[in-house]
Amino acid sequence: MTVFVILCLLICICFLKGVSSVVPFGANYTEVKSERAQADAPQSIPAQAGNVTELNIFGYSITQSWQGYFGDISGSIMLSDANDRAMYNWSLASPEGEVYASRGDSINWGGIQCFNFTATGTYDDDLLNKGNTSLYGMNLSQIEFDYNINSEDVDGVSDTFNLIGAGTHDLFYTNNLEFTEGECRSTRIYGDSGKGEINEFEEVMLYDSDTRSVVFTSLLEQDLGGFDSETHDFEMMVLEDGHETDTLITPYYFYVELQ
Repeated sequence: MTVFVILCLLICICFLKGVSSVVPFGANYTEVKSERAQADAPQSIPAQAGNVTELNIFGYSITQSWQGYFGDISGSIMLSDANDRAMYNWSLASPEGEVYASRGDSINWGGIQCFNFTATGTYDDDLLNKGNTSLYGMNLSQIEFDYNINSEDVDGVSDTFNLIGAGTHDLFYTNNLEFTEGECRSTRIYGDSGKGEINEFEEVMLYDSDTRSVVFTSLLEQDLGGFDSETHDFEMMVLEDGHETDTLITPYYFYVELQ
């Protein structure tokens, strides 16, 4: 379910009464195409009565837990009023910042946190941990249950977002909240080397305790060689349940914060 996405974005920096921070804005997008891996043709193996044959078999199967997005970012930083009437506009051909994807359509960016695999899952008030790691929100077992992921699945959440600590993701800011290097759970999406590389296509897991929403966050690159040998500004994955008989489509809402 890979989707080529080119997001054409308009980001505003507004100074309004009661609003002093820069929050991620909803993103407009143009879908170029959507595709998935095709099944390989079967190979025949001769059978002869009386023979026993030892085989080493290798094959592929499509993940039933993840959807991929990638593409390019363009847009502007704007000084404007509440009606998007621009006083001044700075165009951004290859901006820095983040792309966010969540099933939540009204994220409380003022309370955003790192997703915590070992959070209590009690959903107690967690606002004091904004800009840090969730203590009481959704945990690993709860999110994998929501997406019908077995703890032994090799494409589970903990097997995918398995990086944390120094050197795993760059420092970034969301809504003027600082997330230090390696503070959140992260992964590295594959680039043109065919594997995850340090400082390339980093994705982290954030969490909004107010709406109980997981926020997948891609740290923007600038025309970096992607998995398909084309240049992209971002690559990211989001959870999607495609197990057993589930063929329903899950809507994800996209947000951006550009610098």
